[in-house]
Amino acid sequence: MFAGLSPARRRLVLAVLAVLVVAVAGIAAAVVVPRLNGPGGTRTAPAAEQTPGPVLLVPGYGGSTTSLQVLADRLTATGRDATVVPVPDGGTGDIAASAEALGEAVDDALARTGAGSVDVVGYSAGGVIARLWAADGGADQARRVVTLGSPHHGTTLADLAAGVLPAECPQACQQLTTGSELLARLNAGDETPDGPDWVSVWSTVDQTVTPPDSADLAGALDLTVQSVCADSTVAHGQLPTDAVVQGIVLAELAAGPPVQLGPDDCARLRQG
Repeated sequence: MFAGLSPARRRLVLAVLAVLVVAVAGIAAAVVVPRLNGPGGTRTAPAAEQTPGPVLLVPGYGGSTTSLQVLADRLTATGRDATVVPVPDGGTGDIAASAEALGEAVDDALARTGAGSVDVVGYSAGGVIARLWAADGGADQARRVVTLGSPHHGTTLADLAAGVLPAECPQACQQLTTGSELLARLNAGDETPDGPDWVSVWSTVDQTVTPPDSADLAGALDLTVQSVCADSTVAHGQLPTDAVVQGIVLAELAAGPPVQLGPDDCARLRQG
């Protein structure tokens, strides 16, 4: 295309093209790079894998914080800032209200620590709470989201309660049925919004999340406890306090990207 140009004009055209390339690259970078996360805000760059911030642990249906406090204490012992987030209505009310409570706790943690992002661990329905928070904008504030035995696609146990004893199945119970509107919305399209890395940890012998593979989350690093320790019989209620599960959580929340654990890691994780 430059064959008919004199050497001087050719050099001029090439110089102009070089300037245009640099300008276009700068515009693209400004468009692609996300905004910066201040406390309660949004970030200008993805959460750095090597700089984990505070950890927020979210309880599930019933709202008990006891078992998660055991996990929080273990995280604290490793030097992490870990807080269990109380959810309104004992975790039995509207999951959207619980997601708002998580959002407020995240804003507080970022303001208190000055960190650029948080890690979130959602146990049981707490994982659904974390997903709703992320889908409604929280993904911009998260480095990593780990769910433990979460009924991402509902549980037939809630179906049974809603069908047989509807009066004993309050709003959160209704929202955890396999055909709930809330879960249909969360699972439409991308189940794992861009921003954080996603990890789903669950037990194949879970009798609360039924079927257990309802905890499988498309787009996440999917880890069954039995894929690490084949003989594990950890039940749903034991997930936050089980030594292997705690070891998995610590590994997945460490600096760097999520890690694919397997049988070679079982003995080390069991030792705690």
